[in-house]
Formats: sequence, structure tokens, C-alpha cells
Amino acid sequence: MSHDVPLISMIAIAFGLAFIFGYLADRIRLPPLVGYLMAGIIIGPFTPGFVADSGLAAQLAEIGVILLMFGVGLHFSPSDLLAVRKIAIPGAVGQIGLATALGVGLAWLWGWSLGAGLVLGLSLSVASTVVLLKALEERDMLNTAEGRVAVGWLIVEDLAMVLALVLLPALAEVLGGHAPGAAGDHGVGSDGPIWLTLALTLGKVAAFSVLAIVLGPRVVPVILTNVARTGSRELFTLSVLAIALGVAYGSAVLFGVSFALGAFFAGVVLNESRFSHKAAADSMPLQDAFAVLFFVSVGMLFDPSILLRDPLAVIAVVALIVVGKSLIAFGIVILLRFPVGMGLAVSASLAQIGEFSFILVGLGLSLGLLPEEGRDLVLAGALLSITLNPAVFAGVAALRKHLQAKRPAGVPPYGWEQFEQLQSSLADARHQAEEREKEHDLQIQALAKTFPVLSLLDAHEQERLMMLFRPKSAVPGERIIRKGDRANAMYFISSGAVEVLMDGQTIRLGAGTMFGEMALLSGQRRNADVAAVDYCQFQVLERRDFNQFTARHPALRTALIDMAAQRRKMNQQDAATDDAVAASESAA
Repeated sequence: MSHDVPLISMIAIAFGLAFIFGYLADRIRLPPLVGYLMAGIIIGPFTPGFVADSGLAAQLAEIGVILLMFGVGLHFSPSDLLAVRKIAIPGAVGQIGLATALGVGLAWLWGWSLGAGLVLGLSLSVASTVVLLKALEERDMLNTAEGRVAVGWLIVEDLAMVLALVLLPALAEVLGGHAPGAAGDHGVGSDGPIWLTLALTLGKVAAFSVLAIVLGPRVVPVILTNVARTGSRELFTLSVLAIALGVAYGSAVLFGVSFALGAFFAGVVLNESRFSHKAAADSMPLQDAFAVLFFVSVGMLFDPSILLRDPLAVIAVVALIVVGKSLIAFGIVILLRFPVGMGLAVSASLAQIGEFSFILVGLGLSLGLLPEEGRDLVLAGALLSITLNPAVFAGVAALRKHLQAKRPAGVPPYGWEQFEQLQSSLADARHQAEEREKEHDLQIQALAKTFPVLSLLDAHEQERLMMLFRPKSAVPGERIIRKGDRANAMYFISSGAVEVLMDGQTIRLGAGTMFGEMALLSGQRRNADVAAVDYCQFQVLERRDFNQFTARHPALRTALIDMAAQRRKMNQQDAATDDAVAASESAA
């Protein structure tokens, strides 16, 4: 067997070093992301020792971008964003604009082009969602008003960056770069007017968006429902990944939009289906793995010598991220008449950059807009700002405590009315989310309560069973099963009642009971007629689903066999009793 396996070598060494440095970073209370970037630096071309294949790293990083954006779309919550829209939307838009202007100003001082300054400014203006969520979770702030505002703020930033990823290729030549890949690859060539280029680009994005929004909710749930019915966990996970990668690739090939945008819309569409929780849970391990490879590949691009070659530029970039962005965010929060404490919390949350910055830098380099020095400066800014972020949070916490101690007793803080309104909106949004979760949980609880035999399954398996059910209704007098038919399904009666006619006997079954399992268990034809005597609602488990599900849960199959045997015994006893009565009547 050949040992010339660069892909396996790179993945093995990347995962190994990422684990070691990620663990060390966590031990010193830094985000593991810092460790992943350090692992990339070590296997990159600018440090001695093993050098990974940069071409393979770039392709793995592209998959990482697709899965990262798919995750962003999968967790995108319109209700959460609407609850904090009065501060998150103007705040994020204003902060992006001002921070980008500062980045353009820095680029102008260094003699860079407008395009380079725009890419630099955009890259420095957007914070890392991964780092923010980790920081909020560690400080138990995720469900506080400040935490919800910070997350909503970053959602708006992410959406703005998605738009930037769409528009930058169309504007590349005007800004001093070149068209994606080659001139005219994704639209009109360099001879076309800029307005036509923009119109075509936005038209393609609009067409793709409409197609995704209109067809996606109709097609994707059907696919996932049919896959869920197979009972195969790996097949379901594969279907989720196939949708994410397939939509991303199809959007690029057919509509000329980025992989990132296609993956984001795939996540948004899936988020609206009832399979969103399961899709997120099943695809998370692979998302995490490729996200690690993405950050490692980004670290490979970093030249540490920039810290010695141009320390003043590095300090300027870090100052813009940690100080400039924080002051801008704080000023916007105060101008919007929200409390100082919220302004400080949001400022600390945004005092770092991460994954979207790396994606923008990669796009800027591919379009010829950003010099390689700009990539090194952004990567240095990311490493240092993420490293400093815990200290920023600690400083902000101390300052908030000091300001609270200095405030006169009984005097409400600045912006208290706005804060109370925000709290009310967040409470409404949280209540709606809890109601949706409660409704879902109640459906599962009601299933086990209505059909006690299903209490043998845990909540996860009960939820899986619900995915397999097909709803069916019947009106009084409607024949559900005919004697002699092949067994094709088992019926759970949710409401109403049916009569079972077997061997001249009539048995009435009501809500909470089931029928049709005997023939499925024995493999024989139906031995009774079943008709509705009321308006009925059933949950139907088809034969294939029944066999696969009960094969994985032998305790449930055994319980059904016992129930079928007891019912058969009762039927025989009833029949014997009827015969005895009939015999005594005839003798009399």
C-alpha cells in the first residue's frame, strides 16, 4: 500500500494538532478557535517542519465554509431577530458602516486601493458568532437581554456579510480587482456596464432565493420524511449533508452565486421544517469537524513574521477591532437610548473577529482586491482580538459594577424605559418559542398517554415514531379493513371509535387502542372487518415502518405480541361463551 497519502496525512496531523492546541487554549480560558488557528500556523508554509498541501486545505476549507453557513441558516431565528430589531438592525448596520470606513482609512494611510480598504474594513467589522456564543455561555449571559441583543446584532452582521459575498464579485473590476476566476465567469465581462453587472447578479440571487423559498419548503420536508421512514440514522444524516452541499453546489453552477449563500438558504429552508432539531443534531459533528479544518486552513495562510515586519500595522488593526468597534457599538447603543450596561456588554461582545472575516479575506484575495499583507494583518487581528476577548469581558464587568455602585439609590439608569420595552419584546418572543417547544413536547407526551404501550420507548424514539406516522381519518360507516386483505398497516386510534367484526362477533375499540397489528405480526391475511362508527382520526404505521421500527425495539414488539395474544384469547373466550349461550338457548 502506498504511503503517499497527502489528504490523510493533512487531516490526521491537522486534527491531532488542533485537538492539542484547542485543549491547551481551553485550559488557559481562551476559545479553542485560537488553538485551531495555531495548529494551522504550525503546519503552514511559514513555519519549519511538516507543511500540509495548501490545495487540499483550500478545498477542505471550502467545505468548512459551506457547513458553517449551513449552520448559520439552520439556527437563524426570525422571531429572535424581530424581538431586538430596534437596536440590532440600526446598530449592526451603523457599526458595519463606520468600522468599514475606519478600515478604508487605514488602507488609505498604507497606500492601498479602495477595493483593498473595503475588503479590509468589512473583514474587521464583523465579529465571530462562534466566539461570542462561547463567551456568553461561559458567563451565563446567553438568555439575558444583553446576550440576546448581541446575538441578534451578529445575525444582522452575518446577513450583511452574505450580501457582501454576493456583491463583491460583481464590483471587483470596478474596485480594482478582476472577475471571479476569469473575466465574465459569473456574469457579464469587463466590457459590460456596472449597473448591468449588478442587475444580473442581484437578479440571479433573487431567482435563486425565490426558488429556494417557494420550492424548498415543499420539497425538502418530503425528502426528509421519506428518509426518516427508513429508520436509518446515517441515511438521514447523509440526506441533510446532501441537501446542504447539493444546494450550495447547484446554486453556484446554475445561478452563479457563492457556495456560502446557497448553503445559508439550505439551512434557512431546513430550519422551517419539523426536522430542524434532528437535522441540526445529526449534522453537528461533521459541521464541527470541517469547521476545525476551516480554521486550521486559515491558520496555514498566516505569516507570523508580520508581527515583526510591521508591528505598528498589527497594533492599528487590533486597536480598530478591540477599541474602535467597541466605541462605535457603545455610542450607537447610547444614541438609541438604551442603558450604559447594555452598551458595554454589546461592545465587549463585538471586540473580536472570526469566521466571516476569514471568508471575506479569502474572497478578496481570489478577486485580486486585497494584498497578501492584508490577509496576514486580518489573521493577526483575529488571533490577538480573540485572545484578548476574555480580558475585555472582565474589564467591562468591573466597569459595570463600578458604575452601578456610583449610581444614586432610587434613580433609574439611563435608557430604562427602552430597556423595559425590549425586555417585554424578548419575553413575548421567548414565550412563543416556549409554546412551540411545549406543543412539540405535549404531542410526544400525549402519544405515550394515549397509547400506554409506547411508554416503553424513550422520548427520542417516540419522536422518531411520530415521524413515521401517517395521519388518516374516517367517517361513520367507512370500512377501514376488509377480511382477507393483505396486512399493510397498523392503526392507532387518536379519536373516535371503530367496530371489529370477527367470527360473528362485534368488538368496539375507542381512542387509545389500536388494531391491525395481529396480521402484521403473523404475516397472515386480515381475519376481520373493521369499520368506523364515529368520526375517527388515526395514526397509521405502514407495514415496512412497523417491521423496521419494532425490529429495533424488541421490547415493544414483545409487548404488541402479548397484547395480540391476550386479545385473541379474549376473543376465543367470548366466542366460547356465545356458543354456550346459544347451545343452552336451543336446548331450552
